Amino acid sequence: MHLETRILVTGGAGFLGSHLCERLLSEGAEVLCLDNYFTGTRRNIEHLLGRRQFELIRHDVTFPLYVEVDEIYNLACPASPIHYQHDPVQTTKTSVHGAINMLGLAKRLRAKILQASTSEIYGSPTVHPQTEDYWGNVNCIGPRSCYDEGKRCAETLFFDYWRQHSLRIKVARIFNTYGPRMHPNDGRVVSNFIVQALLGRDITIYGDGSQTRAFCYVDDLIDGLMRLMRSPDEVTGPLNLGNPQEITMLELAAAIVELTGTRSKLSYQPLPKDDPQQRRPDISRARQLLKWEPCTPLRQGLAETIRYFDELLKVADVRHSLTRDE
Repeated sequence: MHLETRILVTGGAGFLGSHLCERLLSEGAEVLCLDNYFTGTRRNIEHLLGRRQFELIRHDVTFPLYVEVDEIYNLACPASPIHYQHDPVQTTKTSVHGAINMLGLAKRLRAKILQASTSEIYGSPTVHPQTEDYWGNVNCIGPRSCYDEGKRCAETLFFDYWRQHSLRIKVARIFNTYGPRMHPNDGRVVSNFIVQALLGRDITIYGDGSQTRAFCYVDDLIDGLMRLMRSPDEVTGPLNLGNPQEITMLELAAAIVELTGTRSKLSYQPLPKDDPQQRRPDISRARQLLKWEPCTPLRQGLAETIRYFDELLKVADVRHSLTRDE
């Protein structure tokens, strides 16, 4: 990376965005972090604010932006069901209008642009594991469709700009990712289980707990995004980025109970509508084209994440926000 490279990260104060900003700065880039703080927090990037090469803008990607950059990572969008279902119309607008605005900016600047897409575009898959050639099994009018269809439309826009305007695009389909700086109240299974365990609450299992996910540690995922951005122009994606090692929700809960030493019990609840039974990426293309695969063992990553949440829960306002409804 050239020292003068100026990079825009939308959603830069979020879970993934803050880690990406940190990594780009460590490699000598100038980073412009954009966030409207809907799910991102200033706490995530506070340690970067004094850096000379770091700039923070509070802005919503559904409105046009006029800056000068060399590359754009478009990560802006709430990614957990609790957050994206809170205002589903705004979620769709963030994915679609946000993509249009960032693609327009990239077109004007002739900048390279990466879209953070998602495994949710596969819906409740009938093919397992999921390859990039699979078109998915998505309910386009369900409670999760604001996110699923918004991201699918964003991919459409990216490839239309590539075909119509020869824009240099990269599309990453991100599977379940976890690690420090996850939002403590985002409803995702790793953060849910850890926070419940640390607070001594019952751990909520939806369904019978036999459903599976594959969890990628955040450092590995960020490495994959950066490798994709730096790949040759003909490597557009979409590329699956995630961990191909599957685990059931019961196995995940057992690991977190052991690592936290909690006395929490399991509490079984009905399975949410359109919640997929299994999801695991086929990362053959990422291995071949990016020489990438995740390398952080699950227990190691969980231990780091538990350490983060343990420290976070010592902050009075965070603990209060998580316990006030009890």
